[in-house]
Amino acid sequence: MTATLAALGAASPGIWARIGASVLQVAAVAAGGPLLLGLMGKVRARAEGRVGPPITQGLRDLRKLMRKEAIRAEHTSAVSGLAPLVLVASGAVGAAVTPLVTTRPAIAGGADVFVVVYLLLMGSVALALGGLDAGTAFGGMGSSRAMTIGAISEPALLVAILALAVQAHSSNLPDIVAASLAHPGWLASPQRLLALVALVVVVIAETGRIPVDNPSTHLELTMIHEAMILEYAGTDLALVTVGEAMRLGLLLGLVANLFFPWGIGGSGGPLAVLVGLVALGAKAAAIATLIALVEVSTAKVRLFRVPELLAGGFVLAVVAVTTGLVAR
Repeated sequence: MTATLAALGAASPGIWARIGASVLQVAAVAAGGPLLLGLMGKVRARAEGRVGPPITQGLRDLRKLMRKEAIRAEHTSAVSGLAPLVLVASGAVGAAVTPLVTTRPAIAGGADVFVVVYLLLMGSVALALGGLDAGTAFGGMGSSRAMTIGAISEPALLVAILALAVQAHSSNLPDIVAASLAHPGWLASPQRLLALVALVVVVIAETGRIPVDNPSTHLELTMIHEAMILEYAGTDLALVTVGEAMRLGLLLGLVANLFFPWGIGGSGGPLAVLVGLVALGAKAAAIATLIALVEVSTAKVRLFRVPELLAGGFVLAVVAVTTGLVAR
């Protein structure tokens, strides 16, 4: 009994360090997501010759929304209230287990690619059900469009990451990142480049960016995401906004560390975690800036062309997996 307690006491510092790193990852994604959105808005404004809102505008809007009352439609069920909570919770769990600032987060053994992808899918389905619950035309239209896009983008996301799993001989995300750090030559391989392009296409679709969706419009013929959340207000809208921002931060962090893993902490030490946090912020900000610059010179594609774009990303992901299997 004494030996068991001694072993637990010796192991507890490492366990608490990993839990602390996961909590830091969740906080970084929750705060960094709105900041990334603000950065993208600022870059777009500057590229168009405007001043634009400050980068911290998203955080200010969230503070304002949290002070307002949550007003729901008269005939909605519990789904409307639960959908924002499920969206935030799925994003938080995904951020906690994904290797963002360290390759040793809490529950690293459960950070499988299938787990993370289906956590993201859970949030998407919850938001779509919330849009349908009010029974409005806009909500049903946006939800059906979102599920149509998700039916193609989610498999493409899964297959694109599986291309890296084939190379690393593991579907565990921390193991994939650790293997990439141990074999830097892999980062320039054909299957990685194909998977990177496919994953970028999926991230743009999952986060509702141009050319798939325009987050700044309320035009009936084009909007997807905004149509699902028109019935939300106050704290409910704040939770939805945080959840969507967390998805953006999580996906950009995933792209950054899967394909550019430099700087991520290989241990749970405070210094390594701090360096990993700074590196994650720099890489995510760089990717967000590139996406914003591309959006300035890109028009939104017509709705019936979006499946073709996503199908192209899925094909690239399949080719990346095939290339990896042939290389083995």
